[in-house]
Amino acid sequence: MADEKIQRIAKEIYQNVGGPSNVAKLIHCMTRVRMTIIDMDKVNMEGLKNIDGVLGVVDDETLQVVVGPGTVNKVAQAMVDKVGVKLGEPFPDDVGENSHLTDKEMVEARAAKVKAEQKAKQKQTPIKRILKSISNIFIPLIPAFVGAGLIGGVAAVLSNLLVAGDISKSWNDFIMIMKVIQNGMFSYLAVYVGINSANEFGATPGLGGIIGAATLLPGILPTAPLHNIFNGQALAAGQGGIIGVIFAVWVLSLLEKKLHQWIPDSIDIIVTPTIALFIIGIFTIFLVMPVAGVISSSLVGAIEWVLNVGGAFSGFVLGALFLPMVMFGLHQILTPIHIEMINKTGMTPLLPILAMAGAGQVGAAIALWIRCHRNHKLTNMIKGALPVGILGIGEPLIYGVTLPLGRPFITACIGGGIGGAVIGGLGHIGAIAIGPSGVALIPLINNGHWLGYVFGLLAAYVGGFIATYFFGVPKDAINPESAVASTSSVSETSNAAESVPEQITHTDDTISAPVKGQEMPVDEVSDPIMAKETMGKSIAVKPNNNSPVYAPVTGKVMFVADTSHAIGYVSDAGEEVLVHMGIDTVNLKGKYFDLSVKPGDTVTRGQIVGKVDWTEVAKAGYDTVTLAIITNSQEFTVDKLADLTSVEESTIIMKTTPAN
Repeated sequence: MADEKIQRIAKEIYQNVGGPSNVAKLIHCMTRVRMTIIDMDKVNMEGLKNIDGVLGVVDDETLQVVVGPGTVNKVAQAMVDKVGVKLGEPFPDDVGENSHLTDKEMVEARAAKVKAEQKAKQKQTPIKRILKSISNIFIPLIPAFVGAGLIGGVAAVLSNLLVAGDISKSWNDFIMIMKVIQNGMFSYLAVYVGINSANEFGATPGLGGIIGAATLLPGILPTAPLHNIFNGQALAAGQGGIIGVIFAVWVLSLLEKKLHQWIPDSIDIIVTPTIALFIIGIFTIFLVMPVAGVISSSLVGAIEWVLNVGGAFSGFVLGALFLPMVMFGLHQILTPIHIEMINKTGMTPLLPILAMAGAGQVGAAIALWIRCHRNHKLTNMIKGALPVGILGIGEPLIYGVTLPLGRPFITACIGGGIGGAVIGGLGHIGAIAIGPSGVALIPLINNGHWLGYVFGLLAAYVGGFIATYFFGVPKDAINPESAVASTSSVSETSNAAESVPEQITHTDDTISAPVKGQEMPVDEVSDPIMAKETMGKSIAVKPNNNSPVYAPVTGKVMFVADTSHAIGYVSDAGEEVLVHMGIDTVNLKGKYFDLSVKPGDTVTRGQIVGKVDWTEVAKAGYDTVTLAIITNSQEFTVDKLADLTSVEESTIIMKTTPAN
């Protein structure tokens, strides 16, 4: 019966929009089927609104048919299944009546598709674009780094035992097999990076892999080398390293795209790859390798010099400043640096030092746990985040505990600096591969120096603990009646005191604000469906630029939008709450949204569940207003708290009583 209802709604929507032939593309968000319509004159708006199961219709950049959460994904899938495409794919030109479209109508259909695609593109600064590209190139390789690195570490330990005579020579073949596996990753890393770089920059992946392989100079004998055109010295295999490969493949992508434009289609498959490989191959070997070789060698040498000369001081500065770098996204540039150091020296001394930043967070969290033991909300959050923090996953502690409180984040960074000083002072401590941090990094520490790394971890734990225990605990956090302290200063909270309603101890029948910001009347929301509260009783908040996203209830996450712009919860009291972040932000396809929860997760009211770059969302042209909607509000008597202006994550915005 349920499937019949879905099929009926899908069929009736098509009937009232002029059929599949009048749809260029179809996607959905958490509540709406969104269609790019070719000819709006063929759409029967009243017919759409009168469909049993349709809650409302919005005519905007796309035609949006509201069918509600839980139903929308089924209806949208049924609609694209009828056409034979996937969600978001262009509808075929010969579907239904499209085979009879005139040239003008075909152009208009294509224009509508392009317009929708362009609107979804985000605006980025060049620096952010570069850092994002670097991240996209290396993230898929991290499991390989970890696996091959650990295997190589075990092989090194067994090799030492073999040389010392502690194990028999029968282990030799097994050790060789492990080294072959390790070398399968690191010896041909340039090829993998070339392929991933091509995928990122829009070049043919196979061509990118060949350019990466060219830097390894296959087939060149030491007795007959190629020479550096700048100094006459022999080129070395791998010279220029990963940095050179990324740059060369980027240039390859530019040339290949131009060649596709210039070369006739009939010979494009033959001519374009041949010319592209020949030109970029020569360019890479004779220009990129010598120049990038100097850059990478200088970079590695400079870092080694800083660590050798600066010692403990350099370690302190790097350990203390790493988390602020993470917050600004600058840490992504370190990945190719780590890899270059591993390629040239067999290890990266930077990673163990930077890992101390997370250890400082662990020490700070333990101090907060002890000092704020009466604040059950805070201690519950710490208990949930601490185990993974010890293993090197620091985001829950950073964004859920120390950063919202302010001072503990600073004292935790000091703890990270202390651990970094120990690592830098001891020296010669490095990681043979990149990937984890915290305790999980111990197996990847270069042979014989893992104990020094453990000393660094302990120093960071103790440093973060002491600095936080004595100097980093806000008074508000100690008070068991207060929620986790906001990042606002005392003066800001005092100015807002009159406008913020009672900060009460939460019960299961209350909904709190999903973001910090300014409450606004729901009927002033730019989206007419949301303004009319069609999907349920709602509260709207214009978020502050630095506001995280908070869970409005204690309960479970029921769903998370594929594009991360909406989260659905069910509270312990049975309220079904949809948090919708921004208007039409589904078009951003997840850009600027970074959520840390998934369906099935248990959350606590006020817990940070993600972050959004509200500034970039606004720059992209989208309204950032965030709504908390009780989608089953017909089951409750809902009392909205009146006269809200400035709201915090602990501010109660709605109370519910089960309907009789």
